[in-house]
Amino acid sequence: MIKLPQTEEQLMEYIWELKEAFAKELMDKYPEPKPAQTTLATLLKRLTDKEFITYKTFGNSRAYTPLINKEDYFSEQVSKMVENFFGNSALKFASFFTQKSKMTKNELEELKKIVENQLKNQ
Repeated sequence: MIKLPQTEEQLMEYIWELKEAFAKELMDKYPEPKPAQTTLATLLKRLTDKEFITYKTFGNSRAYTPLINKEDYFSEQVSKMVENFFGNSALKFASFFTQKSKMTKNELEELKKIVENQLKNQ
């Protein structure tokens, strides 16, 4: 699965959130200044061509739905990042992440619980 450019990824976020959306609903999700209608149409066409979304036609309107699951998309992107930047070592990634992400003590405690639960389940 390819990494989407930021503009397409942002639009996918809105489509994932709405689950099914018409162009007007998607335009309403954008903050000001909103993109031009032609820009939105181009982004929707690109995402359709890349098979990230599909649509159903209702008269002159299209309802867009995701073909790619959000969790699957981001899981693959994180996996590629771990492979490319951390020598495919999840341990190196976790070490970097916990040291550089400025996590609070409470967040670190929550992460510790997640790791402990994962250890129990293995």
